[in-house]
Amino acid sequence: MSVFTPVTDADLAVWLRNYAIGRLDVLQGISAGVQNSNFFVTTSLGRYVLTLFETMPRAELPFYLHLMAHLARHGLPVPAPIANRDNEYLGTLSGKPAVLVTRLAGKSEMAPTIAHCARIGAMLAGLHLAGQSFGRKQANPRGAEWRRDCAARVRAHLPADEQAELDAELAFQAGFDLAALPQGVIHADLFRDNVLWDGDFVGGVIDFYFAGVDALLFDVAVTVNDWCADADGQLDPARVAALLASYAEARPFSTAERNAWPAVLRAAALRFWLSRLEDFHLPRPGEMVLVKDPGEYRRILRLRANANQLPALPA
Repeated sequence: MSVFTPVTDADLAVWLRNYAIGRLDVLQGISAGVQNSNFFVTTSLGRYVLTLFETMPRAELPFYLHLMAHLARHGLPVPAPIANRDNEYLGTLSGKPAVLVTRLAGKSEMAPTIAHCARIGAMLAGLHLAGQSFGRKQANPRGAEWRRDCAARVRAHLPADEQAELDAELAFQAGFDLAALPQGVIHADLFRDNVLWDGDFVGGVIDFYFAGVDALLFDVAVTVNDWCADADGQLDPARVAALLASYAEARPFSTAERNAWPAVLRAAALRFWLSRLEDFHLPRPGEMVLVKDPGEYRRILRLRANANQLPALPA
């Protein structure tokens, strides 16, 4: 989350007149992340998060907002969108589509233990199961087509060795079909900084703005690549086992998923190498912008390509 479009206290105070959440007390920009403009908003009645969508088409946004509302109704700790007095989640502020959501309790845990990983596995399975009854459909916005297009955009900015590495991985992924695996709504960005911990429990799962319908296993791979990796990108077998076992208790893996696991781990690593390359080489102007190191996920992709060192999915 970052700030690309500024919002003044006066503009927000006027905008909030169409909501029943009290008067504005405090507005504070959030400087983490890379896609949208985000602010903490405190009013006389509560605490919220305001998001201005910088590049996402307005027509796509109801999918994310209604998904969050759906998951919240199913008891998952996700930010619930706030409807305005016209009973609409989505408004316009500073010329951008904008939404208010509830601000959840807790803080991120950047050094997760085996116990943290077990809870995240259970949380992810619960999200996938609840998502099966969500009626709206929208493809993963960072799916296979996007990965091919993004590679074409960034390729000219890379040195020859990285171009060759990227070309080889794209060729490998072209022979693999994620659509053949069990599908459903995925979070697609369940990194450690997108989970808030309230003591030993998950207090919140945030940032659903990469969600879409794709292989459920892709979501598991994104999560494992972040939560279960050491500083050098190597997977910690104990944390991986805890996360996968906890997930499989609620949603057992299929034979096709077990066979595809090494390739899906690579696809998940490729997705974040590409997005970080794009943020680094083709940045958008912003007031407070966090650009993450592309090299981290290049290293992770290399490691995941060595299938002999990968833990298997539980039977």
